[in-house]
Amino acid sequence: MSKLHIRPKGVQGHVHAITPASAGWSYVGFDLHRLAPGEVAAAETGDREVILVLVEGRGQVTADGRDFGRLGDRMDVFEKTPPHCVYVPSDSGWAVKAATTCTLAVCSAPGQGGHPAQVIGPAGISLMERGTSTNLRYINNIAMEDRDVADSLLVTEVFTPAGHWSSYPPHRHDEDDYPRMTYLEETYYHRLNPAKGFGIQRVFTEDGSLDETLSVADHDVVLVPRGHHPCAAPYGYEMYYLNVMAGPLRKWRFANHPDHDWIVQRDSV
Repeated sequence: MSKLHIRPKGVQGHVHAITPASAGWSYVGFDLHRLAPGEVAAAETGDREVILVLVEGRGQVTADGRDFGRLGDRMDVFEKTPPHCVYVPSDSGWAVKAATTCTLAVCSAPGQGGHPAQVIGPAGISLMERGTSTNLRYINNIAMEDRDVADSLLVTEVFTPAGHWSSYPPHRHDEDDYPRMTYLEETYYHRLNPAKGFGIQRVFTEDGSLDETLSVADHDVVLVPRGHHPCAAPYGYEMYYLNVMAGPLRKWRFANHPDHDWIVQRDSV
């Protein structure tokens, strides 16, 4: 299997534990906990910041010594409602005790202590459209650069209807050359509806040094260290993914693939 394609370790518990070291890069970490009622996930942040995303279910959340109460009201991710999320700064701890069956994503990146522990969703997050025709998809921007809620992390959710494309036309953000482009590592946590489905993601560079096409299943993670990374949802299967990005600068600047940028130019007229 490709080193970019990470399958979950089982169906319950701590099923993903992706660190910068395991991914072979410097910034992004991603963990996923699938909890039964009463089970607890907890960790110390150390020199990293964390955004907890209650992908599904409800949980009692504490962070940096504060009790944020019972959060979460989206029981199925494909409801598309904005998720409950909590920011946790570096040098602190967090814990989530599941009140129902719960899917908890833990997004992490280097932290500098510039933001306090706080609830950052669902308030401030609203579902919006992007693209047209079979490039139409729906976005919940949890912590993009227009929200000053994190030191390094950029986090968003994308819902791609069956038969549609997203992260398309192909684009890349693998050079530290602001304002033209920012270097951002990225993870994609995929879900499918119905869950027995599959999706397609291609990760490739313009020079051909990296070119992998992956068939992703429910709960798989794809690593994007560099290059373009479009996704496709086959007819009959809706696709969700949670994106986590981070790099030396908390800004999202990208370049479209030169062979396919004409699509953007046409659609912007």
